[in-house]
Amino acid sequence: MNLEIKPLTTELAPAYLDFFDNRAFSGEKGNNPNGPCYCNAPTMETAEVKQMVSEFGNDVKGALRRNAAGQLAEGKIHGYLAFDGDTAIGWCNAGDMNSYPVNDWNFIPDIARQNACGKTMSIVCFAIAPDYCGKGVATALLERVIADAKAEGYVAVEGYGALQNERVSWDFHGPVRLYEKVGFVEVARDDDRIVLRKELGVEL
Repeated sequence: MNLEIKPLTTELAPAYLDFFDNRAFSGEKGNNPNGPCYCNAPTMETAEVKQMVSEFGNDVKGALRRNAAGQLAEGKIHGYLAFDGDTAIGWCNAGDMNSYPVNDWNFIPDIARQNACGKTMSIVCFAIAPDYCGKGVATALLERVIADAKAEGYVAVEGYGALQNERVSWDFHGPVRLYEKVGFVEVARDDDRIVLRKELGVEL
């Protein structure tokens, strides 16, 4: 594998759409409960999501794709793509905490906002092509988010793991152990989410 991590840009929109079109949810005979998805909702207000849902009709994937293409053109989706050569094989939705609105889906749990520590980079989603799971792609994405956040003057990076009694194959938050192995620690929790934080030692 020739792994490279690239920040999402408008020029990479075709690669982003190709990833979600063809690889993000291709395993388990298409039974991944997170698909179809184009990681639209994290940066959308509740009313915007409801409007998008009202347009689903008999073409859910098409409606999601059209919405994502519009958001990509406007630079509203933030994060990083992982590539094997020229092929996108992974995605991490990451951006400034304040770029994610409070909506009905709580991509950033309330307890994280209540315990904010300053300028924070938030990670709200991972998607890795099934053929590349377990090969270090998510870790490489996470390490790039940390490096760039530090360079950009963020004081912390946070992820929001789901509390699970057993392993869940398609946990888009990223498993708690993924964060812990690169130095994240728990700083808060509510009924079903853990706020995991890595402080970056950036001088204010």
